[in-house]
Amino acid sequence: MVTTQKKKCIALNNLPTKLRLFKIFNILCKSSLNFLLAVNPQKNYAENKWAAYNGFSPLVNVFKHFHPLNPEIEHIINEATFPVVFKKGKFISSPLHRNKYIFLLLKGVVRGFTRHGNKEITTWIAIEHELVGTIRNLWEDEETEEYIQALEPIEAIAIPHHMSKELYENFPIANYVGRKMTEMYYAQAYERGFLCRLQSAQRKYSRFLQSYPNLIDRIPLKYVASFLGMRMETLSRIRGKVIT
Repeated sequence: MVTTQKKKCIALNNLPTKLRLFKIFNILCKSSLNFLLAVNPQKNYAENKWAAYNGFSPLVNVFKHFHPLNPEIEHIINEATFPVVFKKGKFISSPLHRNKYIFLLLKGVVRGFTRHGNKEITTWIAIEHELVGTIRNLWEDEETEEYIQALEPIEAIAIPHHMSKELYENFPIANYVGRKMTEMYYAQAYERGFLCRLQSAQRKYSRFLQSYPNLIDRIPLKYVASFLGMRMETLSRIRGKVIT
């Protein structure tokens, strides 16, 4: 039985050389476009982008949690940021795509991972109200080995790097807020490092449940196992003991 894909290949091979090359070029261009659409943020608004968010960017409230803001800073944030969505399974960032944003998660779960051959190693997991992005190319156009992937449908606020840089260079308040947020995420990085250092798989899993309550029911177990640095069989055995 000849599949549809094979029929397309046969038809392509029967074309004259120039036309066949043109067809192949079009296919490659469409594939590249589809990849770029997967990793570029899809704007999630029509005319009034903040109509669904009480009239202003949710990032304003994040900043205000750490320090009161003046109207100029609020204006810059409202003008530069915008709501976006990503479908489940799509890449938010990858080594092939130099992302120009970090994202404030409003809804959904994402993971960061690297690849070693055919193996994916989950290095971090983020949920609602957290900032996500690749650190190495935060300000400059540098390469990164990290992928960021949506594990659920994502609703987020895109924060352009140039806006963050503008605020840091011109407003002392922004530097203070940035320092407080860095302290918070340093603590999260410490927790991830602590998890990796635990020798017992049982202790790793117990700590994971403590640090990430309810997350175990939201993401595939294979990503949890990868994040904890253990085999799926080991994780299943530990979960079986906890359940029984």
